[in-house]
Amino acid sequence: MRVLLVEDDKGLAERIAASLRAENFVVDIAANGEDGAHLGSTEFYDAAILDLGLPKLDGISVLKAWRAEERTLPVLVLTARDGWSEKVAGFKAGADDYLTKPFKVEEVIMRLRALVRRANGHAATRLVCGALTFDAQIGTFERDGLPLKLTALEWRVLSCLMLRKEVIVERSELLERVYDGDADVDSNSLEVIIGRLRRKIGHDSIETSRGRGYRLTATPA
Repeated sequence: MRVLLVEDDKGLAERIAASLRAENFVVDIAANGEDGAHLGSTEFYDAAILDLGLPKLDGISVLKAWRAEERTLPVLVLTARDGWSEKVAGFKAGADDYLTKPFKVEEVIMRLRALVRRANGHAATRLVCGALTFDAQIGTFERDGLPLKLTALEWRVLSCLMLRKEVIVERSELLERVYDGDADVDSNSLEVIIGRLRRKIGHDSIETSRGRGYRLTATPA
């Protein structure tokens, strides 16, 4: 899953990003509101973490701009402010959730996962597709009740497919969600990962839609 982090406190941004990457998220960082607004408007993200007190363009203005452009990505707002009026302003601008500094990074991760899950139409924390189960709250997979060992890239691909199970996920969308922006992506790397996943969860579980992408299914044709 790919996340945009808009935070001008460099130390805090690096701590949050490091924790998210350790949980297999792909993270882009913007240090000011103008850069954050641009990235959120032009790139695909599963969610955004947005500070309100930003240089160049404040977080409320960034959020209003995204919503005016009909960008529907879920947004978790971070702020040092604790006044009710600021919280109301954030929600009115289109925020989906809110955390006041200081906070534990673990809570950021849990809330972010919940936002992504709900944005994909899943209220339950455990998602099932055939023999495969995904605990979307803690990020673990099981097959037939047994833990599934995955590499970071395999986890990213499979979690994207699981959140969109029975729906074709475009190849370009998978590549954007899975790889860091500076990664040297081989043209066949996604196919290699899909092949490894098929060996782990069953070949018929992931269907190829030629010229489009892949679909995770419990009812192979």
